[in-house]
Amino acid sequence: MNGKWKIFGVLVAFWVSVLNSGAVAVDTREIDVCCHKAVLEDGDLQVIDKFVADTVDELVKTVDFTSITKIRTVISSRSSSSKDSAKAQYEEQFSESARKYISNALEAAKTLTPAEYRFKIILNLFILADSLEAPRLADLAMKWLDDEDSAIRYWAVHSVTNPGVTAKLNSGGAANLELAGKITEQLKKVVESSSPETLALIAGFAAQVAIPEGEDLLLQIADMRIKRYESWKVEYELLDGDILRLLDSKIPAESTSKPEVARRFGQLYSYAIQRYVKGRDVLSDTQKSQLASVLVETEMSYISKRLKVTQSVVKNAVEQGDFKALLQEHDRLLGDETRAGQLPLKLNFDYGKNPDGSRRTAPLVLPEPPKELTPSASAKSKTSTDN
Repeated sequence: MNGKWKIFGVLVAFWVSVLNSGAVAVDTREIDVCCHKAVLEDGDLQVIDKFVADTVDELVKTVDFTSITKIRTVISSRSSSSKDSAKAQYEEQFSESARKYISNALEAAKTLTPAEYRFKIILNLFILADSLEAPRLADLAMKWLDDEDSAIRYWAVHSVTNPGVTAKLNSGGAANLELAGKITEQLKKVVESSSPETLALIAGFAAQVAIPEGEDLLLQIADMRIKRYESWKVEYELLDGDILRLLDSKIPAESTSKPEVARRFGQLYSYAIQRYVKGRDVLSDTQKSQLASVLVETEMSYISKRLKVTQSVVKNAVEQGDFKALLQEHDRLLGDETRAGQLPLKLNFDYGKNPDGSRRTAPLVLPEPPKELTPSASAKSKTSTDN
């Protein structure tokens, strides 16, 4: 099973199991009392610790997926106090206990056999960590960001990039900012090897985390996608609609201070248009459909907003299959060798330097499709196979 469908299968199994119920053996009476106490004593902290230990242990030992989901719900629903006066103390103990017992369980799971059992246990531990939205658990996940299993990588990334964790990292404090930086640095190391599904998580985090390194991470992702376009190895073009949206969100309304972000926006959008035109005879219907969605949505939602006019030229050209009109609009919006485009003029950016040191007014030109993608090459390959 390839990575994309494995992740999809795990998500389906997860949500199907949520709709079912299962018996849970852990006694919740004492923890339920603690959840509603206005003041916690030492004995209450011990109750929290024991509850987390027992439920994590049961999760690891349970083989029925439906029951595992029920256990995760039992744990996460009791991760916070209902009383404001006890919330900070309660959550600190809960997250510290979760960190300790989930860490122990992950270490123990490394040696489990068969592989399917190891996979299920580790996956469920990360889905549990994700549901708790506790920054304190981030260091556990960061050790698994490059795991050989695509689904485990996905949920490890998910658990450190989910909006709940990001909001807490952004809430201030030296410790949170330091942790945000560590997470960002670790994510930078896995950008090149990440699937489109995982890249979408990383890009969302990069745009939302309130540290300068987050923007650097987003630019790294944009650069990687730009290079994939150049080599004709880009996968899942719809992702670039999200990346363009996130890049746009980082550009001020009247930008004079974000030329690096705006440059990536212009170049990535240019390559999407050029791929749509140059790839019309070699791309699959799915690829062309995804590119068309990116081109039209970007024009309607972001180009129109930036230029403060209702844009529909790209949309009309795509709908009519008018590639000449599409390229003309590309040049008008983004620029060509003779003049800057409307968007670079509005956002005050260019595309770097020419060999003579002058500023480039045109986006880079996408190379032609490689020979192995051309219809003649495909036909020749098919003839060779038939023979």
